[in-house]
Amino acid sequence: MPTVSAHVALTLAQHIDAVFGVMGNGNAYFLDAIEKQTDATFTAVRHEQGAVVAADAHFRASGRIAAATSTYGAGFTNTLTALAESVQARIPLVLVVGDEPTSGPRPWDVDQIALASGVGARTYTVGRADAAATTIIAIEHALTYRVPVVLAIPYDVAALEAGEVAAAPAPRVPAPLAPKGEFAEGMLDRLAAALRSAKRPFLLAGRGAWLAGAGEALGALADATGALTASSALGRGVFPDQRFDLGVTGGFGAEGAMELIREADVAVVFGASLNQFTMRFGALFAPGTQVFQIDVAPAATHAHVGGFVRADARLAAEALVSRLHGVDGSGWRESVDVAAARVYEAGDEAAPDGRLDPRSAARRIAELLPADRVVVSDGGHFIGWANMYWPVASPDRMMMIGTAFQAIGQGWPSVVGATRARPEATVVLTSGDGGGLMAIADLESAVRAAGGRGMAVIWNDAAYGAEVNLYGLKGLAREPMLIPQVDFSAFAAAVGAEGVAVRTLADLDRLASWSTEDPAARPFLVLDLRISGDVVAPYQEEIIRVNS
Repeated sequence: MPTVSAHVALTLAQHIDAVFGVMGNGNAYFLDAIEKQTDATFTAVRHEQGAVVAADAHFRASGRIAAATSTYGAGFTNTLTALAESVQARIPLVLVVGDEPTSGPRPWDVDQIALASGVGARTYTVGRADAAATTIIAIEHALTYRVPVVLAIPYDVAALEAGEVAAAPAPRVPAPLAPKGEFAEGMLDRLAAALRSAKRPFLLAGRGAWLAGAGEALGALADATGALTASSALGRGVFPDQRFDLGVTGGFGAEGAMELIREADVAVVFGASLNQFTMRFGALFAPGTQVFQIDVAPAATHAHVGGFVRADARLAAEALVSRLHGVDGSGWRESVDVAAARVYEAGDEAAPDGRLDPRSAARRIAELLPADRVVVSDGGHFIGWANMYWPVASPDRMMMIGTAFQAIGQGWPSVVGATRARPEATVVLTSGDGGGLMAIADLESAVRAAGGRGMAVIWNDAAYGAEVNLYGLKGLAREPMLIPQVDFSAFAAAVGAEGVAVRTLADLDRLASWSTEDPAARPFLVLDLRISGDVVAPYQEEIIRVNS
C-alpha cells in the first residue's frame, strides 16, 4: 500500500516535473517514491541550499513550479538563506522536508515552522489522512501568492501506509487582476489623457509585466504613443521592439540612456517595484515628470508615483491601447539616437594594476557567447558587468539569484535548475570568486547537470569586491575583505570540466572555439577571469555616493 510519503510524491508529481535535493533520513521515503512511482525527475545537488536555488532558478527560467527537498534538522537549516531569497524575490516553489516526529522533538530537531516563518515561508504539515490534499493546498498557496512554501513530513508518519491515493483537484489560482471600479477606470482615463498629450512619453516594465504576458500589449502601447521604453534588471527584453528601447534602468543603465529618461514628461511603470536600484536612489526621473504605476501590489511602491492602478500589467496595457486608438505618436523616439544612448564604456584591455579590465572582458565575452544563452547570476560586485554588456532576448534568460536578499554563494546550483528548465539552451553562470567559493560544492552539480550546455565566468579579483569598494574606501581594515588568489580552472578540471585562466583578451579565444562545438561533445567550460578590482561598476559607484 502507498505510504504517506508516496501520497505526497504522487500528488506533487501531477503538477511538478522537477525535484532537486539532498537525500537524508527525513526525505528518504519521499525520494524513493519520486524515483520508483512517478515521472518526475530528481536531480541531486551537494548542499541543501542548492536544492532551493535550483528550484528557484527552474521557475525563473521556465515559469514552471519545481520542488526542492531536504532532510530535517541540519538539512533544513541549510536551506534557509536560499529560502529567504525566494521569499524576497516572490518565487513559487515547494520545499519538501522531513520534520520532527508527532510525539515531539528529538535533541537534533529544531522548530522548523518558526524558522521558515522567520524568513517569510509558510509550512504545511501532512498527516496520514490528508497528505494528498495538503500537498495540493501547498502548491496552490505557492502559485497564488508567488512564494515558496514548506511541505513537512513528520518522521514517524513518513512510512505509514495511507491507502490508495485519491484523485486530488488541480490547484486553483486567481485569474489575472482586471482594473475594477470607478477609481481604476478613472485613473486609466487620466493616464490615457496624460499619454495623449505627452511630448516625451516613457514606458518602464519589470518582471511583473513579463509574468503577466504583457509584452505584445506594451509594444502596441509604445507604438501608439511613440514612447521610449526601458526595463528593470529583471524585465530586460520584455518590449518587442528593441530599436526604441533604452535597456536597463538604474545603475546598470548606460549614462546616455539615463539622461534621456530624465527628459520624459510622462512615465508609466508596469509590473516593476521601483526599488532603490531601479530608481537610481530617487534620481531616475526629473522632478517634473508625471509618474504612473500599474501593479498587482495593493498600493504604489514609490513616493514619486502620482497615479496608481492596481491591475494586471497586460490587461491594463490593453485597456490603455483601446483608449488611445487613433492617436498619433509623439515622435520623440524617432528624434533621438537610441543606439548611441545605450553605449557603455569600452574599457582597456588591462587596468593600471596589470590585471584584466572587466569592461573589455565583458564586451569580448558578449561577442563570443552563444545566441541561445540563458544567463544566471550569483550576487556580488561583478553583477554589473553581465547586466550591462550581455544582452538577452527575454526576461527569463537573465536571472539574478541572491540579489533580492543581498546574498552571495547561490550561483553554481542555479545552473542546475536553469538547465533542467531549458535543456535546449546554453546556461551561462556569472559569479565572483567569493560567491564561487562559498557554493563550490555544487560546481560538481552544475557540471553533471549541464555538461556542454553550460559554462561559467568567474570574475576573480581576489577579494570581496563590494566590501572593498564600500568599506575599504572608508579606511576599514582590508584584510578581511581579501581572498588569496584561487585557481578556478583547477577546480573545474577536478570535477571533469575544462578551465581556462584568462589574463588577456586573447585567452578568451577558447570561448570562441567552444561556442562553435557540438554541445553534446564539448565540456562544461569555466573561464577564470583574473580581473582588476580597481575598476568599479557604475551601480557600485552610485551606492558609494549614497553611503558617503
